[in-house]
Amino acid sequence: MTETRPGTPSDRQTPLTHVPLSAKPLPALDPKLRPWPGETETFGDISVHLRRTPGAADVTVVYVHGLGGSSTNWTDLAALLAPHGQGMALDLPGFGFSEPQPGFDFSLDAHAEFLGRFVERLDEGPVHLVGNSMGGAISLLLAARRPELVRTLTLISPAMPDRRPDPRRLSDPLMALAYLPLVGRPVRRRLAAYGPRERAEQVIRLCYADPSAFPPHRLDELAEEHSARAAFAWANPALARSTFAIFRTWFARGTASLWAVAPKVDVPALVIWGTEDKVISVTRAARTAKALRRARLLVLPRTGHVAQMERPVAVAKAILGMWERVEQNDW
Repeated sequence: MTETRPGTPSDRQTPLTHVPLSAKPLPALDPKLRPWPGETETFGDISVHLRRTPGAADVTVVYVHGLGGSSTNWTDLAALLAPHGQGMALDLPGFGFSEPQPGFDFSLDAHAEFLGRFVERLDEGPVHLVGNSMGGAISLLLAARRPELVRTLTLISPAMPDRRPDPRRLSDPLMALAYLPLVGRPVRRRLAAYGPRERAEQVIRLCYADPSAFPPHRLDELAEEHSARAAFAWANPALARSTFAIFRTWFARGTASLWAVAPKVDVPALVIWGTEDKVISVTRAARTAKALRRARLLVLPRTGHVAQMERPVAVAKAILGMWERVEQNDW
């Protein structure tokens, strides 16, 4: 069964594989829900800041945030899916409150290797892996290389190669100059002078289709997190080096390209994209879904780069629908 959604650059001519939405009722979403409690936990030879969402103990969901994000990006979605699986949202090395180990190089490969070790040491069996943006690319790499660790894969606006020169992709136009020779250093100093709330507002303007819909209490939480991270000497270098790592991957050729990795993924997969995504264009959506062997695509109207935050109910219904179909061997 297929459906088409007219009016977006990605799908005017492309039929989209139908995504069954779960008919099961979801819990009521508390509009004032605080982020799930988090703490730094040690798993063998790695430590990671982790937020756990109590849920069905026999199913584990691992949530992987994007560039500049953190485990708090999954608060609402994890609450909606909790009756069907215990959630574990981690801060990747150098993000949130996870201090990177010495020598960590912040490449996508290094992040994927870290994620694999984390999932392996959880010893919860294959997990439902949900990744957004950079976290989507990292999750894609893990599913291709360690399929025994992944039950299903959900990619929300994954950071697939997108080299278009679109100034809308920058939360501040100065970012285009921040890492150029000579001019970069003073520009970085100017960016660093922004206050936590101003930084938080810039992120929401970039990632939301309708920034005015972002709840004020969530903005307070994001500003508080930015303020706390400002004290970590490793925070800005981690962001810069991870940004460069994404760019390097986008220009990689041959087997190193994410487009070459995607066909190696053989686990059930769901690709979700917002039509108003300014960071990674929705024109990448159909190609991403087609590159994966067992994927279906959901394109959400009036949605930006973080659909799990902007449209958590729609995303939860789609994910739960995939899980149900997988259990029925119908995906």
